Amino acid sequence: MNHYHLSYYGLLGERYGKSSETIQSHVENVWELYQSLSAEYAFGISNRDLRVAVNDEMVSWEHPLKDGDQVAFLPPMSGG
Repeated sequence: MNHYHLSYYGLLGERYGKSSETIQSHVENVWELYQSLSAEYAFGISNRDLRVAVNDEMVSWEHPLKDGDQVAFLPPMSGG
């Protein structure tokens, strides 16, 4: 089982009530991780509306994860 350090920004953080956490999981890629989290926390935001970064680098949803990765979920920003 791997450990992942997660950051939630914008609406995700608001809906979850936390901006970060560390979890343990058997998921293999970013998409599996988001599916698991979304089911548990009911984010209600499609991955099509998000960007994701692993270790401060923007990646695709198929990006493989390894123990200790830092994953940030970035919802769309509104300007004004």
